[in-house]
Amino acid sequence: MKKTGWERERRIHFDEITAEYDKIRWDYPDELFKDAIEYCNKNKESGKDKRAVEIGAGTGKATAPFLDDGYDLTAVEMGTNMTGFLIDKYRNYNNFKVVTSTFEDAVLEENYYDVIYAASAFHWVDSKIGCPKVYKLLKNGGAFVLFRSNWNSFDNRRLADDLQTVYGKYYYSYYKTGDRDDKPTKHTLETLQKPEAVYKSFRFESMEQYGFKDVTMKLYDRTHTYNTDGYIKLLDTFSDHRALPGENKAALYAGVNEVIEKHGGTIKTHSTYQLYMGRKTE
Repeated sequence: MKKTGWERERRIHFDEITAEYDKIRWDYPDELFKDAIEYCNKNKESGKDKRAVEIGAGTGKATAPFLDDGYDLTAVEMGTNMTGFLIDKYRNYNNFKVVTSTFEDAVLEENYYDVIYAASAFHWVDSKIGCPKVYKLLKNGGAFVLFRSNWNSFDNRRLADDLQTVYGKYYYSYYKTGDRDDKPTKHTLETLQKPEAVYKSFRFESMEQYGFKDVTMKLYDRTHTYNTDGYIKLLDTFSDHRALPGENKAALYAGVNEVIEKHGGTIKTHSTYQLYMGRKTE
């Protein structure tokens, strides 16, 4: 069976690199949180209790905006190191708790939550269990919110071509599958709304198929610049890269290092952040 590096059993990889993950992984755009919270708070009465679940909270890169907006937030995180990190990071919030579990196995109250969301994490969930469970846990009118980052392109075309040569030798020689494509692609709302693109991002084809309504998607373009060391550290927070055999990974990182240094010692990436939301309406 061909491997992609994103098999569900690999979702515990990040627990090995908690501090590094928190330091190097990207933050999400402020506008994304603003739009998400505005959608979640639509038609909510002021002063009423607001409850949220974050699926696969990791190191809490997407946690503070919902806490600061007044949500009583339950983070579901399966990694024990990540759990400890989260508890310490948000120790000053009394509206925060952590459940150490997969989302599929987490014991949570049905028809209770106003928001259930995941940041670059829902693709690790078995959607045939996860999506119906989200629907059951949400109150009527509650919001299901998913977001992630998609690679668009590199700023330097020659650098990008040289990187693809390196990936051809050490990455694509191992991952012989079209399911995991690390080649930069231009993403648009039209392309990302297609069922096959939704599936690639979140492992199900549409929120509508699970009964959600008022479904919407928004995109946010951002640019990030890394030095050589920072970019390789970022790559090592990707499950597919971490899952490479040691020989392949060492050669890949050495090749990436050589390419970036050859082109001036920095690499600029263009990314599209994707916000996908639906509402339980009965």
